Amino acid sequence: MVKRTTVILDDDVYEKLVRESVRRYGTTKAISKVLNELLREALSAKDEIIRLLYSDKVVKISARDFEEFRRELSGRIDDR
Repeated sequence: MVKRTTVILDDDVYEKLVRESVRRYGTTKAISKVLNELLREALSAKDEIIRLLYSDKVVKISARDFEEFRRELSGRIDDR
């Protein structure tokens, strides 16, 4: 089901949407389609991040072990 709404866009955002619409579809008349696609991608990525944050963890590590690893890694980077 399609819903019609009004979205107030900043000039720079509108210009990017116009350019992306022309790039993808060769016309500025596809701005709604581009906006829907970009919103779907962004919302899907957000859902994936939330799923990863709250999923069962594969590895358990103590704060002390993590800090030791961080220092070791930092030392490796500084040695370059």
